[in-house]
Amino acid sequence: MKNYLNSFNILSSSEIDLLDELAEIKVLKKGDFFIKEGQTSHEVAFIETGVFRSYYYSSTGEEVTYCFRFANEFLSAYSSYLTASPSEECLEALTESKLIVISRETLNQLEKTSHNWTRFLKVMAEQEYITMEKRIFMLQRETAETRYANLLEKHPEYLQQIPLNYLSSYLGISPRHLSRIRKSVYK
Repeated sequence: MKNYLNSFNILSSSEIDLLDELAEIKVLKKGDFFIKEGQTSHEVAFIETGVFRSYYYSSTGEEVTYCFRFANEFLSAYSSYLTASPSEECLEALTESKLIVISRETLNQLEKTSHNWTRFLKVMAEQEYITMEKRIFMLQRETAETRYANLLEKHPEYLQQIPLNYLSSYLGISPRHLSRIRKSVYK
């Protein structure tokens, strides 16, 4: 986590060390949840090891995977965290995972100690927005074949670590359609 935080060139090494002292380590088994729908998020986590999927339930009760998170990324039910309201999403560990967990109270304390924390949190919020916007554009502009090809090119780790039913949901297609696309790619 220290290397990741240093890469932004915003926080001093002493500020990062303080966060490291205040954070907690949490280990989740495959299938455990960081948060479930209906719970209120009071913390964010840095994924040291592991893979997570974020999903919600459609109006018909179907699970819809909309996001994956890997090592060296932050994890949070962000809307719930920001609004202190119940989450509409579930964050599930797809593998055994080790997290560095930071509570809302800790982040609030850190913001009082330095404006660098406010700057850093602003940059993180901006990155989250850009990621979400790219995802929306991808789903609205691209064909399923193009979405899969982009995923194969930019994130091959998704294809190796994620069950196909979650992957098809993420791509917005049926498992059967994904199977046909994969067959055409590997011919």
